[in-house]
Amino acid sequence: MRIALLQLVSQGTDREANLIAGVEACREAKALGADLALFPEMWSIGYTFPKQSLRDPAPKLEPSGFAAHAESATGRWVGTYRALASELEMAIAVTYLEQTPTGSRNSMSLFDRSGEEVLRYAKVHLCAFHSEGNLEAGTNFPVVDLDTAAGSVRVGALICYDREFPEAARLLMLDGAELVLIPNACGIDDNRMAQLRTRSFENMFAVAMANYGAPQHNGRSVAFDGIVNDESGSPRDPTIVEADETAGVAIANIDLDQLRAYRAREVWGPNHRRPALYAPLSSANTDINR
Repeated sequence: MRIALLQLVSQGTDREANLIAGVEACREAKALGADLALFPEMWSIGYTFPKQSLRDPAPKLEPSGFAAHAESATGRWVGTYRALASELEMAIAVTYLEQTPTGSRNSMSLFDRSGEEVLRYAKVHLCAFHSEGNLEAGTNFPVVDLDTAAGSVRVGALICYDREFPEAARLLMLDGAELVLIPNACGIDDNRMAQLRTRSFENMFAVAMANYGAPQHNGRSVAFDGIVNDESGSPRDPTIVEADETAGVAIANIDLDQLRAYRAREVWGPNHRRPALYAPLSSANTDINR
């Protein structure tokens, strides 16, 4: 399975310019043989929010800052990618500020190669310490069967800050996710890279992360196949591709048969869990200094 990580640079809140650039990037991905193209976080407006200090409380939602830039999931902007997925016979995971009846959400729609929306995911863990806290949070972690030319694959998603929560990744694993898509919009340092690698390793699923390129962010879009040992048990590097900071399209080739064989023989993921002992994970207590 070939995944195109669309490491792009946005035109901010110029949604039409971003739409055109995104379509061009998808066409490039198809020319490179991609089965699926993944955008960075909130591509429609380039993850652009009103400026404020991270220490300030989230400001009151203003139409000029959010609602005026939101797109209907069934409108022309998102629909262009739906039609493009069908035209190119390539799955597209497009991200956008979604208009809802009561506000706006940070969302991703995954269209299969026939143009059907098989997954819509809204970011669950909002960055409530700045303007994003004004958005509506998602409430679940769906996993779906995605039909591709390389065969069917179980796919879930996390958006940027969601990756900070191992519980979210574990829920996707427990629902059978083989591939987790992660649209991103922040600087990627070695610690965050190690975090992504760990999510992949501990859950035995492939991870594909697409970030914005320089100068918007520092790129480093990456994919891990989740396979940390070969058939003999010797350690191996699960990194499939890691881009530099340059804007462009990076291709990740994932061997689904190899991944499934690994998941069948190894001890990570769902094996040897003791969920009866994990009740504190559902506690709302956030005092880590008690």
